[in-house]
Amino acid sequence: MKKYLITLGLFLSVLTMNAQVKIDRIEPTDWYVGMKDASLQLMVYGKDIRSAEVTTAYPGVKIDSLVRLDSPDYLLVYLNLNGAQAGEMKLDFANKGKKTTVKYQLKQRALSGDEHVGFTNSDVLYMLMPDRFADGNPKNDQVKGMSNYVCDRSKPSLRHGGDMEGIRQHLDYFNQLGVTALWFTPVLTNDSPDSNGFSTYHGYATTDYYHVDPRFGTNAEYANLVKEAHAKGLKVVMDMIFNHCGFEHPWVKDMPSKDWFNTPEWLSEAKDANDTGRDRTTGMGDTHNGKTSKYLQTSYKLTPVLDPYASKIDLKETVDGWFVPSMPDLNQKNPHVMKYLIQNSEWWIETVGIDGIRMDTYPYADREGMSEWMKTLDTEYPNFNTVGETWVTEPAYTAAWQKDSKLSPKNSYLKTVMDFSFYDKLNTAKKEETDAWWKGFNRIYNSLVYDYLYPNPSSVMAFIENHDTDRFLGNGQDATMLKQAYALLLTMNRIPQLYYGTEVLMNGTKEVTDGNVRKDFPGGFAGDTHNCFTAEGRSKAENEMFDWTSKLLHWRQGNEVITKGKQIQFIPYEGIYVIARQYNGRTVLTILNGKDSKSTMKLERYAEVMGNAKEATDVISGQKVALNGTLELAPREALIIELNH
Repeated sequence: MKKYLITLGLFLSVLTMNAQVKIDRIEPTDWYVGMKDASLQLMVYGKDIRSAEVTTAYPGVKIDSLVRLDSPDYLLVYLNLNGAQAGEMKLDFANKGKKTTVKYQLKQRALSGDEHVGFTNSDVLYMLMPDRFADGNPKNDQVKGMSNYVCDRSKPSLRHGGDMEGIRQHLDYFNQLGVTALWFTPVLTNDSPDSNGFSTYHGYATTDYYHVDPRFGTNAEYANLVKEAHAKGLKVVMDMIFNHCGFEHPWVKDMPSKDWFNTPEWLSEAKDANDTGRDRTTGMGDTHNGKTSKYLQTSYKLTPVLDPYASKIDLKETVDGWFVPSMPDLNQKNPHVMKYLIQNSEWWIETVGIDGIRMDTYPYADREGMSEWMKTLDTEYPNFNTVGETWVTEPAYTAAWQKDSKLSPKNSYLKTVMDFSFYDKLNTAKKEETDAWWKGFNRIYNSLVYDYLYPNPSSVMAFIENHDTDRFLGNGQDATMLKQAYALLLTMNRIPQLYYGTEVLMNGTKEVTDGNVRKDFPGGFAGDTHNCFTAEGRSKAENEMFDWTSKLLHWRQGNEVITKGKQIQFIPYEGIYVIARQYNGRTVLTILNGKDSKSTMKLERYAEVMGNAKEATDVISGQKVALNGTLELAPREALIIELNH
């Protein structure tokens, strides 16, 4: 176990009485009183700790049970905190004549559960990768004691050195742009070695669920970043992964129980994190020391989870298979695993004050376990929000995962789902002219017609790109279609999510490596000669796109027509697609010319939403637009107007 993991003095004070019971760590590191669910699971790590007896005399605390797992070096202590007050609780461990007293902190909550307010459709989320955004503290680029890794900005698939401090130093940039919430890819410790050019800079292979990766900063720095973001009106969404952890997590070398992971037989054969019998980069390795392994690769096909006719083998491959060999698949059917994960999410909400969670690979995990997690959070934090990654491009599939869906016999309690249908259709439509039937913006129209499937369409997250896709601009910088995409994304009935840097025309494709769609934000690193954080550092084209986007985002803030308004869409007609939003006598029209040539929009067709209005205001330019029977639209023009009645 690495030295940086055993920071026991930060959260445990051990008083020795004669011979000492060995305790390495306890998770959670501390806890909070006054939770609706008074139960607390303590996961205790230590040599031969399994057989220990545990007592406490702390008022209001009762030990409900001790769970002795398969490994002798773990003990689960289940406490009931009903009636407990904040303070320092002493836990007495006795084992084979040895005794140890551990001081454990019970804290007062900063906010009640219902005071934690999550992101909504009034927000615009800005997704960024901490490693690629800005390096505010070069001293943490290399951290002693961590597994072999390389910080090399010349390599798109290695670490580049971005961190929490870099994000904190640029909070004003987000205010200037006009977004209201920040979604960071995972920030927790990810102590995985680089091998064959493969790196886990992205953060999706957690090796410590209770500490920020030292290369990003500390827990205190994370909490301070959230506090300062809140002071500037910015929410923070935390990316979590319950489906799997990193191969270097202590659970892998010493499994707490035989069913802690799915297909754990392979782990029993291949505990060495540097075992050359495993191909960690391609996921194709299936031998260990000349023997066939029992490793099960996921099929990546999510349909069996909801398919009423799914075979058992197809379902097993989806939910029990590993995402990649370097990320062992956690078994959420094990109630102790699920309790651990649920508590971890609550701990970060209480400790740091995050405003939302984005859950990675949501349908790959056990459906009932994830439902239990969401129901627990919904009970404890009724105004909080979580979005789950549900990567299937059919609206019916996505809608079935939303809370209270009538399409599924099992309630997920997941308030927000991701609209991969919109992403998929839009990225096809951008390459086509809009015809009279199926192509171009007809694809968007024909996707939105299925909004009746969603219990709450206003709580669906839409996006045009993210860290797992090609950038919307591909390898070019033509902003024409990008403006159409943003005009639609930021005015339709959705929670919009942007991807960092697109507002300054960052581009790239995954053709060679994912790293090419995860480039460094210009100006965030020492030695950058191009600085997109300032107007002076941006090119003319970058400033034009930034300003256009910023005007639209600031106009959207607090705009109830967009967040509460009725939505009416018109079948694309003569290449023109129109969406109207109406609220309290106000009307906004988003007008998109889906042709590569000029088009004339006949306003008579839209009389039901335009009424007798003779004039409108262009939201971007502020100029007046005469409504005299027709509107002339430039090729691929995006026009957002507010009617002047």
